[in-house]
Amino acid sequence: MHSLKFVFVYARRYSKPLGITVVSMILLVGVQLLAPWIVRTLIAAVQGGTWNEASLNLVTRLALLLLLLYVLRGVLSFLRSYQAHVAGWGVVADARQHIYEHLQRLSLRFYEDTQTGQLMSRTVNDSDLFERLIAHAVPDVAVNVLTLVGVSAVLFSINWRLTLLSLVPMPLIVLALRGFAKYVRPAFRERQQQMGELNATLNDNLSGIREIKAFTQEQREALHVGEHIGAFRDSMLKALRLMATFEPFVDFTSSLGSIVVIYFGGRLAFQQVLPIADLVAFFLYLDLFYQPVRLLSGAWENIQEALAGADRVAELLNEEPEIDDAAQAVALPQRARGTLAFHDVSFRYGEGDWVLEGINLEVPARSVVALVGPTGVGKTTLASLIPRFYDVCAGSIELDGCDIRDLTLQSLRQQISIVLQDVFLFHGSVRENILFGWPDATEEDLVRAAEIANATEFIERLPNGFDTMIGERGVKLSGGQKQRLAIARAVLKDAPILILDEATSSVDTETEMLIQQALERLMAGRTTIIIAHRLSTVRNADMIVVLEGKRVVEQGTHLELMAHDGLYRHLNEVQTQVERDWARIGEPAAAPNVF
Repeated sequence: MHSLKFVFVYARRYSKPLGITVVSMILLVGVQLLAPWIVRTLIAAVQGGTWNEASLNLVTRLALLLLLLYVLRGVLSFLRSYQAHVAGWGVVADARQHIYEHLQRLSLRFYEDTQTGQLMSRTVNDSDLFERLIAHAVPDVAVNVLTLVGVSAVLFSINWRLTLLSLVPMPLIVLALRGFAKYVRPAFRERQQQMGELNATLNDNLSGIREIKAFTQEQREALHVGEHIGAFRDSMLKALRLMATFEPFVDFTSSLGSIVVIYFGGRLAFQQVLPIADLVAFFLYLDLFYQPVRLLSGAWENIQEALAGADRVAELLNEEPEIDDAAQAVALPQRARGTLAFHDVSFRYGEGDWVLEGINLEVPARSVVALVGPTGVGKTTLASLIPRFYDVCAGSIELDGCDIRDLTLQSLRQQISIVLQDVFLFHGSVRENILFGWPDATEEDLVRAAEIANATEFIERLPNGFDTMIGERGVKLSGGQKQRLAIARAVLKDAPILILDEATSSVDTETEMLIQQALERLMAGRTTIIIAHRLSTVRNADMIVVLEGKRVVEQGTHLELMAHDGLYRHLNEVQTQVERDWARIGEPAAAPNVF
């Protein structure tokens, strides 16, 4: 995508304010051209006549006309400025919306390799520069070009020879504009890059402020952030240094035109070839001529800044989602039964080693299947393939006999609820976080979901009940409370497929019991995939699938697997022994999982 193509696509949506801006600019140029002409008329009248009633009337008319022009100039300036800003900020808002919607389409792998702060910088800071382009640079360039054309026509009508002489500095200014664009745009790109790095670092540090305090790393992190602040300052000063060099050069070069007019125009006036009124008007118009030339340097700076921001946004918009709806994808017409089938499924991240190889697995509808095995064996990865957070590299996964790649992502993911160990809660109230599973749910549905999740008791103890603000990522709640809100959210979604990933780890025994009761209610009537839960949940599963070395090595019920001397039995015995050891020292809740 070309850097500015999408910007001007948005600008078309604001044709009315842009149209008002253009008309205002044209009329504004006309007003600016008339003012010196009035002065010229006055001087010519003074030179050629005597003071009488006709002269008084002429002066009065000229003064009133000039007053009217200045009032009109104020009105037109307001319309040009305000309507240009309406279009400019409209474009920024549309661009940000487009960027965010594009980010939502990108695959999880993209986010694993990209800092959140960088994405925020491109969405907010880089797109912010589009306003300068639409509301300032483009209108300023248009006004200045129109002014140049109009003033040039007037100057040629006054004295074409003197006009040609006054244009001698123009080639130098054009060369300066080209050189400025060559060096300043990369400098502004570097500045935006450094701003993104600073935002990313700040985002990481503020998100990890507890760890920074816990490990007393405030001074080191302050130095680390300071380095990025310094780098941004240096990149900004580099761009400003180039700009500070360019503007005086343009100003000096344009002033050469005035020197030429003084020298040659003065000689023509003394020789009485050029009337004094024409010489004064020529000077007034010459200032109008070179004023837009000087202003173009500022507009050119805004253009280069906008181009630098547009380059970075275009890079982001050119990112293609690895996972998207296929051309032939169809939406599920109704609620899925929940039968899952894995056929020779293999997967790896990028060009790395295979994480899963040749997985064949049948999951009947409304059954509970537990995935167990050593850490890093691919249990979470296997579950992540079901909602297509990643796509299989070989083989296929079917839902109710249909390849999930032939279903639209939205209709597929509507069939799946996920409760993770690391629960993410949004900054907002308890109510808002539960309703995230079904925003249109009634109050009755909300309360029922909280009851099923065993969350009602602690919610009622909160200062404002369901309307209590829980802070960023639910920082005001305990781990068990966050887990139960996540379960309530899943209850409201009411999807036929449920994925539970470490949903009861790292909580005390009483909380685990409450969560386990809530999960059992949630699992009723749903196809459930459980990852690495404690033995109480694993034992009750309809089928236990044991993974090792990228493959499924065992599967069956708890009793069937315990009857064989395999990996499951070994892991079971290890965890049982660990739990006994921890129970002896009085901390049974701290016993770790091995699945």
